[in-house]
Amino acid sequence: MCSTPDVQIWTESNVSDVDEISKFLACSEISSLNSGPSVDVLVLCGNAILPIAEGVFSAIESRPDIAKTLVICGGVGHSTSFLYEAVRKSKYSAILPEINGLPEARVLERIMVDFFPRLDALVKSNAVKLIIEDKSTNCGANAMETRRVLDGENISPRSLIVVQDPTMSLRTVAAFKHTYGDYSKPPVFFGCPIFVPMLSLEHSTKHAVLSVSGLSASDLWESSRFLDLLMGEIPRLRDDEFGYGPKGKNYISHVDVPDHVENAWARLKRVLQPSR
Repeated sequence: MCSTPDVQIWTESNVSDVDEISKFLACSEISSLNSGPSVDVLVLCGNAILPIAEGVFSAIESRPDIAKTLVICGGVGHSTSFLYEAVRKSKYSAILPEINGLPEARVLERIMVDFFPRLDALVKSNAVKLIIEDKSTNCGANAMETRRVLDGENISPRSLIVVQDPTMSLRTVAAFKHTYGDYSKPPVFFGCPIFVPMLSLEHSTKHAVLSVSGLSASDLWESSRFLDLLMGEIPRLRDDEFGYGPKGKNYISHVDVPDHVENAWARLKRVLQPSR
C-alpha cells in the first residue's frame, strides 16, 4: 500500500500511469446510466463516495425502466467509517446522528428516502422493487449476499449493472461473475462506476490533483487513500497464488491484467513510498 509521495515525483509520466490504472479498475462498460441498457437488476454497492449513490438515484428517477430491481448492498465493514465521515461533510449532515453505526446499505437507503422523493415514490408504488442487503462487508460478500437476497425473492437475473467505487469496480464485477459461475447460462454483467477519477498535473506547483468534472475535492477520496486503493487492487486482481482469482484465493473470476497496466503499476511502486 502506498500514500501520497513527495510532490517532486509528480511528472506527466507518473500522472499518466495513475490514470491508466484508474481507467482499468473502473471497468466502465456503461459510461452513463442515462443511456445504458435496461437490466433486470441494478446493484449499488455501499461506498464512501456519495456522488456515486446520487448518480444512481438520479438516473432511476429520470429513467425508472433502467432496472426492474434495485439492490443496495453493504453492511458494516472496515471502510464504513469513511461513509459516515462523507455524510458529516455533505449536505446530508443533518441525518448523521441517526445513521451513525448503521450498515452502509441503510445509510444510502436513508439518503434515498429523505432526499430523492421521486425515487422513494417509485419504490412505494412498486414501480421499482428495492431490496436492501445489509450483511456484506467486502466485495466478494457484496456478490454472495446480493445473490442470497435475490434468490430469497425468487429473482434469477439475466442481466445486472454493478455500481461500485471505481477503484474497486472491476474486482466487484469479477466477484459477481464468480458468484454466478454455477449458472448454466450466467447473467450478463455490466460495470458502471458513474465516473472515472483522473489525476491532472499542476505545472506551476508540480502537484497532482485528483479531479472529476462537476465534483469538488471534498466529494472524493483523500489523495493518499485513493493511491492506497489503486495500488492495492492490482495484486488482488492477478490470477496467481497471491491474488483473488481461481489460482489464488478463488474469490473472483479470472481477470487479465494488461501489460501496460502492470508496467504502470511497477513504475509507480518504485516512486511511491510505503505508508506502513
